[in-house]
Amino acid sequence: MKKKVLSILLIEDDRIEVMKLKRVLSKEALNHKLIEAKNGEEALTLLRDKSILPDLILLDLNMPKIDGIEFLKILKADETLKYIPTVVLTTSSNHNDVKQCYEIGIAGYVLKPLKYEDYVTKLSGLLNYWSLNELIHMWWKVLCLL
Repeated sequence: MKKKVLSILLIEDDRIEVMKLKRVLSKEALNHKLIEAKNGEEALTLLRDKSILPDLILLDLNMPKIDGIEFLKILKADETLKYIPTVVLTTSSNHNDVKQCYEIGIAGYVLKPLKYEDYVTKLSGLLNYWSLNELIHMWWKVLCLL
């Protein structure tokens, strides 16, 4: 099966984390388009222009203005945006955070590894999975039927 080039919205306030993801994309020769937002508020502004919806959202939980959980509640309440697969990418291993995120409707929860090599392995695997996932290929068609 052919891999899809993804449009990824990364919602992350830590510049080092943004640089790490960009390095993974470059190192692994993944040609995905990366859209950046520093917090949930900025991400919602981008997403309200429904002409440029991403294929996948990578979301940090601990951010200023609108944190990750509040962002998820707003996202999943929107009749169009709720279909965008959202994977939490965070340092929080708090069981309440994990439970709450899955109850809201996330597609995955990934802990950021401390070692860069582990980060590359995890993120490459995550992005490869979503670039092959049929959901990504079909959700735009679902939205068009609504």
